[in-house]
Amino acid sequence: MNKKLLILVIFWATQCYSQRYILDSVESEYGSLYHQEINQFKYAADSPYFNTFFKRLDSVFEGKKDKLHIFHIGGSHIQADIYSNKLRTYLQNTNEVSMAQRGFIFPFHLARTNNPSNYQISGTKSKWQGYRCSATDSIAWGLSGITAAFREKSDTIYIKANYKNYTKKQYTFNKFRLFHSTWNDDYQITLLDSTLVDWEITNYESFYKEYHFKTAVDSVAFRLELKETANISPEFLFMGAELMNENPGIEFTSIGVNGASFGFYNRSAYFEKQLQLYTPDLFIISIGTNDAYMPVSYFNTDKFRKYYEDFIQMIQRINPNCAILLTVPNDSYYKRKYQNKNTATQQIIINELAQKYQMAVWDFYEIMGGLGSSNRWYKNKLMPRDRIHFTHLGYQIKADLLLNALIDAWSTATNRDKETLLNHYKSLHE
Repeated sequence: MNKKLLILVIFWATQCYSQRYILDSVESEYGSLYHQEINQFKYAADSPYFNTFFKRLDSVFEGKKDKLHIFHIGGSHIQADIYSNKLRTYLQNTNEVSMAQRGFIFPFHLARTNNPSNYQISGTKSKWQGYRCSATDSIAWGLSGITAAFREKSDTIYIKANYKNYTKKQYTFNKFRLFHSTWNDDYQITLLDSTLVDWEITNYESFYKEYHFKTAVDSVAFRLELKETANISPEFLFMGAELMNENPGIEFTSIGVNGASFGFYNRSAYFEKQLQLYTPDLFIISIGTNDAYMPVSYFNTDKFRKYYEDFIQMIQRINPNCAILLTVPNDSYYKRKYQNKNTATQQIIINELAQKYQMAVWDFYEIMGGLGSSNRWYKNKLMPRDRIHFTHLGYQIKADLLLNALIDAWSTATNRDKETLLNHYKSLHE
């Protein structure tokens, strides 16, 4: 995709204003563009994994101090973290005790690409280089699928858990996990406020250093310093960070890399190793747009199916009881000219795999109107010219549609009144 266009898309998409439930106010103008009547989690009612998940979600809604962890993975839609962060904000405000930890984040700014607006990681950008698994680069990648490399003498990194986010409470953390190249000892890592640290450990198998603090904070800073100035090829690989605490509630981790497909995530050698640190309760797979971005004659259905099935099996190795939501990519255009018919083929494969593994499908391709519908969304200013991404309002609508579908399946699984659930989330930001 054209780099300048992507930057422009992200600029439009990240114009931040207060989050609110949007569907009620846009229905008269945009309601004809999406099909609310088919907005559902297909097969969820017959899935033992989803029935278990929704019972636990319901216990959080009732105020019980349970912990749930949701992962959402995809490409540029998720890297921007607009509609995924809206879902995070909804779910972390499920009750007064559900404000869980912020969890895993990545320094996209240091990797010279767009950073989500709800947290901030800063340093001397010119001293860093970014490597995406979706590019022709070759480097060590972990859970994030992108790595920021540092090869200079020194720099100071500042991390803020709260930036332009809309949670009722601010995120705090008393443990800080730094994912990096633990096999390399070229740099000294020093927290600027050393009085914070109670104790620290280094995990060489999963490639992180973890600091336990004496008190909870909302920001942290650390300095990288080259140990031996005579070292002619030093390297520090920053693969992510985690802001942690013991709070109960719903943790929502989003993992996205511009241009990423299943094949590219498959290049992340340490992805599964680092995912093993967690036991996801719900895993939302939103990979597929980039897998299908090609002429119909080039699209390999068997290869796509194999990648998708291998990914499902990997999640199940980590947590055999995990509920997995397979999402069908949105309708799109190839090179702005051609309707992408590959998405309809993906739709068939995704539905077949969901039934095979007793999982659920959120078919956004069908919900938004199927083949050619992205042109209608574009004409209504809900997508930019590329007809792949969405404007800020488009992402808001997408988030609220997914919330609606989740609540519908939740109410079915627990016999809880759907309107009671929906009204709770509608009132969060009014």
